[in-house]
Amino acid sequence: MARFSKGRNALMISYRSGAAFPYREMVQEWTGAWVHNSEFEPKQPQLEPKPVGADPQGLQHAFPARTEFAVQDILPNNPFTTNTNTTLNVSYRQNYNTTNQSDTGLTKVARDAYAATANKAANGTPSQFWVQRFIEKVTITIYPLPNATAASNFLSVYYVKRIQDAGAYTNASDTPFRFIPCMISGLSYYLSMKFAPQRTQEMKLLYEDELARALSEDGSAASTFITPKTYYPNI
Repeated sequence: MARFSKGRNALMISYRSGAAFPYREMVQEWTGAWVHNSEFEPKQPQLEPKPVGADPQGLQHAFPARTEFAVQDILPNNPFTTNTNTTLNVSYRQNYNTTNQSDTGLTKVARDAYAATANKAANGTPSQFWVQRFIEKVTITIYPLPNATAASNFLSVYYVKRIQDAGAYTNASDTPFRFIPCMISGLSYYLSMKFAPQRTQEMKLLYEDELARALSEDGSAASTFITPKTYYPNI
């Protein structure tokens, strides 16, 4: 049976450089090319990446805590005893009912800004809130979610209450006294659309005037200071 020679005195041409090298010093690369051992290039590791599994998250023999950690969640359905129409301001209150109580205002963000938040489950001190209004409820979502330290504190919420239904004619209207003329003018305006269309424009002007007068009573009387901006064009 024929056998191959060991090639002690033979030469071989390198596929890479084209030079002749001793036959026994030639090696084959992963591409199938024969090159001298001084020209050998290993296979790029990124061509055959090793599979990487997910990081372990839980313990095989774990004993869960008897009580869950204190965390803050979205307010449940109908979270307020009175019907909330809209939320005005929310403050994060620390050291409640003590002499060291302090409030930090939260910034109200729109739905798009909250939806663009990458990790909505991040923990920390709340700094933003998003209000979502439904037919039967109003929910407040805060971000970030309070951590173990912040969860024991409170949120102070200022909101606009929805007027209760009148019910029986003997019931008192759930309206501040300064808004009663506005309520009467508004009712007259809407009734005029059906029973006296020729007076609708007149009732509308009266309604808008009474509404503006009532809203001005709710404003806080405070001083306003206007400072002009200083501009030095030649400096």
